[in-house]
Amino acid sequence: MSEQVIEQAGADQVEDRLAQEFVQFSVDCGALRFGEFKTKAGRLSPYFFNAGRFDDGAKLGQLAGFYARRLLGSGIEFDMIFGPAYKGIPLGAALAVELARRGHNRPFAYNRKEAKDHGEGGTLVGAALRGRVLIVDDVMSAGTAVRESIGLIQAAGASAHAVVIALDRQEKATENGQDVQHSAVQYVQTQLGLQVCAIARLHDLMHYLLQQGAPGLSEVHQRVKAYRERYGVETT
Repeated sequence: MSEQVIEQAGADQVEDRLAQEFVQFSVDCGALRFGEFKTKAGRLSPYFFNAGRFDDGAKLGQLAGFYARRLLGSGIEFDMIFGPAYKGIPLGAALAVELARRGHNRPFAYNRKEAKDHGEGGTLVGAALRGRVLIVDDVMSAGTAVRESIGLIQAAGASAHAVVIALDRQEKATENGQDVQHSAVQYVQTQLGLQVCAIARLHDLMHYLLQQGAPGLSEVHQRVKAYRERYGVETT
């Protein structure tokens, strides 16, 4: 049996077409790059995802379409959308617009990092937080933004219900500088009790690299595979 067949039958699993479209879109936009990048945890990662590269109206609109398609396909129910400062603000706003375009109009709110001491004041902007709240972010590295969001949501009398992200890196989180055996996504799911859905996950990226066959991508696949073997988490 060839190495490629073994790979496809193993870690890379069955192709998720939406995820593959999103990975290709991210590469085309320069949001997903390959090389050597230092993560917040101090690891040298062979890939880097930067949602800031979805930097014009067309790209942001397409990105919102991916979020909406994954979210609506997940079956997750929610009453409103919350975008945590800072990256979550444009992501949440774009998703709210796209969902309304698809016939699912929902209230939207976000927070400021610094409290406003004039006008209405406070740190929350937009619709009043109520009911089951969906948190929107790009990549969940440590779950910090989610935990902060939960505190704001609960203080307002609402319920943090679910999280939607662009990419699940499927790698070990760190606590006090040490690797732990769960990812930030798994922590949010099991310890905080929130549903999480991602447009794409690391195994989707690996599948993309394996299928492309472009010069250089085979080597990238091997480096991503080695990174996952070292830092990856067990997933179902």
